[in-house]
Amino acid sequence: MANLAMDSRKKRTFDAIVIGSGASGGWAAKELCDHGIKTLVLERGRNVEHIKDYPTASKPPWEFEFRGTVPIDKRAGIGSSRFLNESTLHWRLPEDEQPFIEEKPFRWFRGYHMGGKSLLWARQTQRWGEYDFEGPQRDGFAVDWPIRYQDLEPWYAHVERFAGIAGGNDGLAELPDSIVQPGFELSCIEQHFQQKIRENYKDRHLIQGRCAHITDPQPIHQQQGRAKCVNQTMCNRGCNYGGYFSSNASTLPWALKTGHLTVRPHSVVHSIIYKKGRKRAIGVQVIDTVTGDTISYYAKVIFVNASTLNSNAILLNSRSSRFPDGIGNDHGLLGKYISWHNYRGKANATFEGFQDKMTEGRAPSHGYMPRFRNVRQHEMDFLRGYAIGIGGGRGTDSDTSMIGNELTHNLLKPQYGPWRISSWMMGEVVPTKENHVRLSPDKVDKYGIPQLIVSCDWTVNDDKMVEDYIEQSKEMFEKAGFVDIEARDTHSPPGSDIHEMGGVRMGQNPETSLLNKFNQLHSCKNVFVTDGACMTSTGTQNPTLTFMAITARAANFAVEELKKGNL
Repeated sequence: MANLAMDSRKKRTFDAIVIGSGASGGWAAKELCDHGIKTLVLERGRNVEHIKDYPTASKPPWEFEFRGTVPIDKRAGIGSSRFLNESTLHWRLPEDEQPFIEEKPFRWFRGYHMGGKSLLWARQTQRWGEYDFEGPQRDGFAVDWPIRYQDLEPWYAHVERFAGIAGGNDGLAELPDSIVQPGFELSCIEQHFQQKIRENYKDRHLIQGRCAHITDPQPIHQQQGRAKCVNQTMCNRGCNYGGYFSSNASTLPWALKTGHLTVRPHSVVHSIIYKKGRKRAIGVQVIDTVTGDTISYYAKVIFVNASTLNSNAILLNSRSSRFPDGIGNDHGLLGKYISWHNYRGKANATFEGFQDKMTEGRAPSHGYMPRFRNVRQHEMDFLRGYAIGIGGGRGTDSDTSMIGNELTHNLLKPQYGPWRISSWMMGEVVPTKENHVRLSPDKVDKYGIPQLIVSCDWTVNDDKMVEDYIEQSKEMFEKAGFVDIEARDTHSPPGSDIHEMGGVRMGQNPETSLLNKFNQLHSCKNVFVTDGACMTSTGTQNPTLTFMAITARAANFAVEELKKGNL
């Protein structure tokens, strides 16, 4: 029996374990496998194979039984209204899958399937700049980042070349240039707004939003089996062309081709196993969601990429005599300084011109205005700043409520409405100790894992930022000649942006941070955290590109440390 047990453990032993299969987890797997590291990827949800498991990709509206509406009898047990549409119902999260406790209102958006939220993200990919990494040091809020832009620049380029990024290079100090392919042209109303911004402001720039779409396939993309984006804008159904970057279309298949990757879906990670005598983590305890069995897997290196809140939950639940409050949590910081982005501000307006113009086709991206507040020096009555997304177009106002010849006529000769433009803010939320997550002492989920208590709220700084966005949006729209201007605070709760970050922040001092400059836990060097949980501050850019670059950098460092025998 002892030999059988040893044989079983051997089959469950790898060089590295990656928890999570999303954008950052996929990159950890790719980089490790490229270097010959035998790697296991654990995903708590079901398996999703690229193309095969996108049941509604490219499906026209008339082929949906209810034209997109989900019947009442099929709505039961759906935990997110985002997926109350026939086209995306396959991504729904059952209500009983992972209940959590909202000590204050919070929206937690999750993607529990192979590929995670990389199949559902908005695909915007702006780099961070030096101003972003220096932010905490400059104003004294949060701790200083242990890295700077120069540390991450080659890894941004590494990720961008492989993923494929469309957009422009704009020569802006506040937004470093990227490795890009041709971008998606702005509409005429967006170009008009761009020109008016140029005429009226020296510190503001409206540019093409950079996005993870292939517009000029290179050999590296063809080797992945991916093709040019065809502008369907049905991205959140899954893309048969692999036109946009996802783990399923890109990094995971690439890693599988090396022969070094094993993927295991239906695997809820309970905790990381720490061996006190060896002063390191030795594996991961998993609950099989199909059989209910508890299984342990072993490895020399563990990458935690379960998405921000789940990564915090796993570490908090990884208790031992050495770490009674969660692995790496020597100073009580784990789960604290949770942050996100401030999307509360929205604005829209109409334009009376361009009546002779209409858009042709679709674009999966939009305009983008990089942060312009408190960039080089502190000038406002709030900390940090916000970026702005810009989108404009023209739709039809045709009446389609009838049937027969009249309907045919209205469809073939549509009546166009006015040009409309909208904007939305993406503000940097400054991390505070009060915004945190912790484990419930008495409530567990169906797997017996303590439920996560989320206690996060807005601050006065966030309120002031929204007020400034509203004021500036109105002013910019007025100067551009727009009418029917509306700008408002939606008062949406934290988490609505889907950009949770922090809780396991990087830093230089083990007493004020949990991770070092290579994303290792200060007190357990073979555990790496490289998803949003590692972020010290949030910047104003969409964060996924930075997660991927940080992950690639950390994974290559881990490979070198393994070769040296340090892990």
